[in-house]
Amino acid sequence: MKKIHLYIASLLVAVGFTACSVDDTKPQGMLDQETAFSHPENLVTAAYASMGDDWYSYPFNLWPYGDMSADDCYKGGSGLGDTGYHPMEVFSSLTNDRGEFDELWYRLYVAISRCNRAIESMKGADGEVADQNKTLYAEARFLRAHFYYKLQQMWYEVPLVLENMDNAQIEATKQSSHDEVMQFLVKEFTYAHDNLPATGPSQTGRATRAAASAYLAKVYLNWAYGDGYESTTGYAHVDTKKMENVVKYADEVLADGYDILPSFGDVFMVSNKNSVESVFAVQHSNKADDGTQFGRANWSNMLNGCWGIWSCGWDFHKPSQNLVNAFKTKNGLPMFDEYNKDHNTYPVNGATTGQRWDPRLFHTVGMPTFPYKYEELFTLTMDNSRNPADYGFYTSMKEVPQRSKGEYYDNPWQAFGVNDYVFRTADVMLMKAEAQIELNELGKALEVINKIRRRAAKSIENYIDYAAEQCEIIEYPSFPDKDYARQALRWERRLELAMEGHRFFDLRRWGMLSTTLNTYFAEEADSKYEGKGYAGYLKQAHFTKEKNEYFPIASNQINYVPGLYHQNKGY
Repeated sequence: MKKIHLYIASLLVAVGFTACSVDDTKPQGMLDQETAFSHPENLVTAAYASMGDDWYSYPFNLWPYGDMSADDCYKGGSGLGDTGYHPMEVFSSLTNDRGEFDELWYRLYVAISRCNRAIESMKGADGEVADQNKTLYAEARFLRAHFYYKLQQMWYEVPLVLENMDNAQIEATKQSSHDEVMQFLVKEFTYAHDNLPATGPSQTGRATRAAASAYLAKVYLNWAYGDGYESTTGYAHVDTKKMENVVKYADEVLADGYDILPSFGDVFMVSNKNSVESVFAVQHSNKADDGTQFGRANWSNMLNGCWGIWSCGWDFHKPSQNLVNAFKTKNGLPMFDEYNKDHNTYPVNGATTGQRWDPRLFHTVGMPTFPYKYEELFTLTMDNSRNPADYGFYTSMKEVPQRSKGEYYDNPWQAFGVNDYVFRTADVMLMKAEAQIELNELGKALEVINKIRRRAAKSIENYIDYAAEQCEIIEYPSFPDKDYARQALRWERRLELAMEGHRFFDLRRWGMLSTTLNTYFAEEADSKYEGKGYAGYLKQAHFTKEKNEYFPIASNQINYVPGLYHQNKGY
């Protein structure tokens, strides 16, 4: 049997300078495979820990790709060269030599390796798993599929490295096809669904049947539209059988007791981070919260604090003017066709105009003159933007705690103990509504969407009473036809889930990336706030369909195994 050594610490004393008899054939300061495999529960814990082992240059929540690569936000920071993400925002200069791609690919496979070791440790010589380990085994397979899902979302066709592979086998593993990867994800999440508890262990943050159901709904939803490339993706390619599975698994999540919280603002308060709306989330904490030396901070979002509000807020993840405009309402409903016509429109605290807004705007986007995360003591000004000439004056609020609760930072990095939602109930409900529309169940989809809109309306008096005169939202009276229902669903997902890493992947699923983003680039480059222009760099941006739907595989990864991997189309 091959030996896999897990380094656990540096030796504090030298070995071999005493008269003691030492077995020099056994490595010292290491945990050998036999010992490690005798404690599968610890290996599963290590796999869980991988979920938070990310960094701003390889964030597992994929915010630079889900938000910044779409029309929801700009990169932010001190300028275009601050971090390596600028090419992912404009696409026209995107190449396969980005270090961020290399790091993210590598780190996701490191996490998968931990899952594989945990899975291996529970298999007997006959390949069977003892009854007492069945739940742990299902958790490990769930976590492995969780990481593979992220790889697939980024890179389309990826190599499936599984347990019991030696180095030679790993280095000979080619990319699996799109359908093979999707089939693998369904298989793994189905196993987890069938073997995980319905309510989950008492320890917060572990995988449950509901989490597996949510993932099955999402995998089937993406797969139902095609493979992601515009020529073979979208409404013309819908597979109704897969849509039926979306409804089935979304219903199972709701049947397991998950629901939306009473007010939209509740969802993003640290005190509610493991609420009934949290179907599955990556767990984070500050050192003051958990009593450890460093805490378990959310380092993926470390750059995203507001400039001048936090000690080390580096002002990344900056909401776009297009996103702000999407929250406009007329008679309480979205302005589908006209939302971006008067492009440079924004609310000002205390200044009521004829324009009304969906209240979720004031929970999602920090704007000058308004309280930051509901606290008037920290009211934002135009000075709370680090580089307004490029990135304007808005700031993101969902991923940060309230400023009055204190802060934790290790100069020069800001750390927040805010969980990362993998799935929250509103997302699952909207997946269900999306599938119901494609199954021509418009009335049922209407009920789901209106429940979410009722919750949004309640968030005015709970948190943002200062903006009450500027808000107007009503339920949809009906969906007159399928096209209108689709438009309502797309809008609801954008407003409800804005800045949570979904937008790019949603647009890809609908086959709408090229038209949406190239229109956005042209219009957004003329943004102004109080007469000050910004976002002009987007004049150089361009999205190329049949290429930019997926990101290029890092050249380093292709060069490590010459002739084994193929690059994605167009790169």
